[in-house]
Amino acid sequence: MKRYSDLVAECLSEVNELFPWDLEEKLKETPDLLLIDVREPYEFAALHIEGALNVPRGVLESACDWDYDETVPELAGGREREIVVICRSGHRSVLAAHTMQRMGFKRVYSLKTGMRGWFEFEQPMVDAANNPVDEDFAEDYFTTKLRPEQRKPA
Repeated sequence: MKRYSDLVAECLSEVNELFPWDLEEKLKETPDLLLIDVREPYEFAALHIEGALNVPRGVLESACDWDYDETVPELAGGREREIVVICRSGHRSVLAAHTMQRMGFKRVYSLKTGMRGWFEFEQPMVDAANNPVDEDFAEDYFTTKLRPEQRKPA
């Protein structure tokens, strides 16, 4: 039986990753860089990189193609564009980038360490209203809060 970490590890061999400092440079060098945040809408609303599009992983495939209710034109028409996929920790984005590659996207990357790494690299983030995110809020947001029933049984 495969676990989540196994699936991510398998995809890593086929997905290019960028560290936050690489993304910072790429944002300066590539004005039409497309940032796709695959977290859930409530996660995206809390904090994200300014200019990113929220395309939850659950609708990614249909968002990447024409003629669906979830179609995102920038994605459906962007198979040749440079795209960086973002999530909280860099795991969901690896799975999403792998899927996009299978769908014909040629220049797609995953943000290694995700939004957590972006925060630790002290890069700016905004909330749903495009206001800067407070550092204390972000620190709390990125603190793991597992409930007892979410922990692996002994």
